[in-house]
Amino acid sequence: MSIYWAVGTVLLLLAITAPTALAFGFGGAAAARSPIAPLRWFGKTYIAIVRGIPDIAFFLFFVIALDQAFEYLRHKFKCPDWDQPIRQGSDFVVCEAAKLPLGNAPQWLHETYGFFLAVLTFAIVFGAFAANVLFGAMRAVPRGQLETAEAYGMSQRQTFWRVLVPQMWVYALPGLSNLWMVLIKATPLLFLLGVEDIVYWARELGGSKTERFTDYPHGDWRMWYFLALLVFYLCFTKLSEVVLDRIMSRLTHGQATAAGEAQRKAAA
Repeated sequence: MSIYWAVGTVLLLLAITAPTALAFGFGGAAAARSPIAPLRWFGKTYIAIVRGIPDIAFFLFFVIALDQAFEYLRHKFKCPDWDQPIRQGSDFVVCEAAKLPLGNAPQWLHETYGFFLAVLTFAIVFGAFAANVLFGAMRAVPRGQLETAEAYGMSQRQTFWRVLVPQMWVYALPGLSNLWMVLIKATPLLFLLGVEDIVYWARELGGSKTERFTDYPHGDWRMWYFLALLVFYLCFTKLSEVVLDRIMSRLTHGQATAAGEAQRKAAA
């Protein structure tokens, strides 16, 4: 049953990470085009730094740094009388009350905390790519429409929410669709974060030299397990393409875009 639970873990990760990363991306894109200079610098720096670091290096480094940052804040709050250095060579030492999760915490809490770190890391990484896509989509909306809204007396905030945001999605969806496919294919990186995903269990259950071999002896079945994963991912991405194509058709209906023109010609 472990591999079935792992499939649920991957689907749950995608269901939570996708909207969270989109929220990070929207915030980063809005900050990158902000007239306030420090906010604009922050948005552009976030996009540039995260996009410029290899994903595997970011996953290996950021999760450790994030976990230690949480424990450091708890340590300062819960153990103010601590007189030993926190950094002891290569070791990071905090008081027992500051550890996340606590040493006597149940196993499900450890797994939930690891899953939370995984979701946050995925959201930050893919949020930067989504921010770049949304930033470009915002710039693709014709400037004349924004000027018309301002001429009718709309404030910058009203123009942003009532004109720019509703129209940018038709330009952003192709890039976001590709990003969704990349996110699906990136789920095996969960293993680097200590989460037992379907690739981990396919290797564990299919291999003949692992600790599970003694309980359930068999030959080397990894090829068949990985073939099943290949079929799973192909079916999942194909279903995603169908859904995304329908969303794209709905968004481009009546729009002055190439897809909208194609719909009008087909209807004629």
